[in-house]
Amino acid sequence: MSTVLVTGGTGNTGRPLCALLRTRGARVRAASRHPDDAEAVRFDWHDPATHGAALDGVDAVYLVPPLLNLDPMTLVGPFLDTARRLGVRKVVLLGSLAVLPNAPGVAEMYDAVRRAPEWVVLRPSGFMQNFTGPHPLAARIRERGEIRTASGGGRLGWIDAEDIASVAAVALLDPGIAGEHVLTGPESLGYRDAASTIAKITGRTIRVVDITVEELARTYVDAGMPADYAEALAGMHADIRAGSEDRVTTAVRDITGREPRSFEEFVRSHDTATAAFVKPSRAVT
Repeated sequence: MSTVLVTGGTGNTGRPLCALLRTRGARVRAASRHPDDAEAVRFDWHDPATHGAALDGVDAVYLVPPLLNLDPMTLVGPFLDTARRLGVRKVVLLGSLAVLPNAPGVAEMYDAVRRAPEWVVLRPSGFMQNFTGPHPLAARIRERGEIRTASGGGRLGWIDAEDIASVAAVALLDPGIAGEHVLTGPESLGYRDAASTIAKITGRTIRVVDITVEELARTYVDAGMPADYAEALAGMHADIRAGSEDRVTTAVRDITGREPRSFEEFVRSHDTATAAFVKPSRAVT
């Protein structure tokens, strides 16, 4: 029986991944800064003292890099060194199809993962979950019925995080899965396509406003992102405008044996679609 450490164990991909691994008989350590059950383990990227205990006895690691960080190697490098010293065989990295500008540390992290005895790099396109929950895109949809983008008519192969988790579960447990895999949903959509789908299902009109990269960066900073990361993230929209993410692959089907969820299916899957995409009305007392 394999023991798998899932960093980001309570995140968009980590939570469903832990559930899938358990159904397949793996021992799972869900890493979290604030573990909330017996199968979770305390883990903090900024506290190396937590890394060895989390990795001890582990066969494979699902690696979600530290968030909002243009130089993840300062934290991930020592972690991978510890993993190698403790005999971890396989590392599955949650990377990205998008390439952050001015972030050489991200490329260094990919290279470091490829030096593991066994490795897989998953490179998904944009998460469908960006349209729900705490993401700045989702918050603006709920609060203002608006999407602001610098990507123009650029399109992305939006993917459900649960489909990423399904691929990761196979990659962590199947020694035959190796190398780099670009993960997308079944279709490539622009922001106007996404807005139309949300409007069709929720009955709410969603405006799409074209803005500059600099204006988008300020939007991200206003949402609480560090300025350097906000600028890099906004800069990716110029690449999307140029077609960098207008791709659809069969990787999800090839690895899991089933088709990935479409964006329309994702929106419809929320019984609470109205709550997910529309700001709740103020209670009357």
